[in-house]
Amino acid sequence: MVQGYQFIDINAKGEGIVVAAFDNQVAYCRASGATVTARVVAALRDLLDRGEPGELLDAIRAWPGAPLADALPLRVAGGVHALHLKGVEPGLAAIYEDRAGVDDAEIVAAAIRAHEAELLPWLDGPPQTNEAGRSCNFIAAMLWLAEQGLPPRFECLEIGSSAGINLMLDRYHYDLAGVQVGPEPGAMRFQPEWQGNPPPVHQIEIVSTKGCDVAPVDLTDPEQALRLKAYIWPEHSVRFGRLEAAIAEAAKSAPDLVQMNGADFIETELAKPQPAGTTRVMMHSVVWQYIPADQQERITRAMETAGAAATPERPLAWISLEANRLLHLHETTVRYWPGRAEPVQVATAHPHGASIAWQA
Repeated sequence: MVQGYQFIDINAKGEGIVVAAFDNQVAYCRASGATVTARVVAALRDLLDRGEPGELLDAIRAWPGAPLADALPLRVAGGVHALHLKGVEPGLAAIYEDRAGVDDAEIVAAAIRAHEAELLPWLDGPPQTNEAGRSCNFIAAMLWLAEQGLPPRFECLEIGSSAGINLMLDRYHYDLAGVQVGPEPGAMRFQPEWQGNPPPVHQIEIVSTKGCDVAPVDLTDPEQALRLKAYIWPEHSVRFGRLEAAIAEAAKSAPDLVQMNGADFIETELAKPQPAGTTRVMMHSVVWQYIPADQQERITRAMETAGAAATPERPLAWISLEANRLLHLHETTVRYWPGRAEPVQVATAHPHGASIAWQA
């Protein structure tokens, strides 16, 4: 259990839930070693609690949605981090350099007063937490699917792709407990800390990748790339290097990414012919909580309907890496048709690919 974390319904709304969401985010950041991000969120929480005036803080207090499900604290924290990355608010350096003995709340309050108009749009959409390290879980799950007898040629469909960094997973190299997958040397190399048995050894091929997002990010646009950087917790410096590598890859060949909600995308793609000897996979990571309930239902219904018609020559699979907010773990689960229509948990994992505890 994370110290200081309150177990609240992720869809809860109303008085007191906003401040509780900020408290929970502080606790989660501290437990994850993100002390600087915890300081920023705690400062925002203090400003909310003490009644600091202003349009931004009033909009946060009166949040109409569910602040936990909407990741409200990380929306505004991303905006504050962007000010620091652009160098337009020098006072923030004291926090981002993790200096002691400074008034975090007053530093953040000054930044808000000076840049409120710039910060307000950060409330309009959820964080874009695109992270290449999550692709380790997708690859491990595909190895497991190949072990179950599904064709090891994968047609990948990703929902909530953000900038499409994980759509380029076939360009990366993976060392998964000694099991080598992907090109050498690869645009990026991943060797997550591994617990448990290694994944199955198979030769797999990524035939195609295509993804969607309601607000896709163009990695080749410096302003949009800066937005992605702002959502990276500054403590996790390795992730900035990965993002730069992804930007370079996108400049060579952009990922196949369309602007569409997940339900429309999956319904459209599942209606297309599937080549024999290919496994069609829907995959997603740390996005399900942001998808409206009606779209979740449509995606599930579309997958289960298509799954009922799947054959051994044209199977369908669903790979998910999502947070278990009760256990504070991210779980990799797999469903496939014909075969295992109920979710099978194959691993728990660090949300940014640092470690995988294999259970399959």
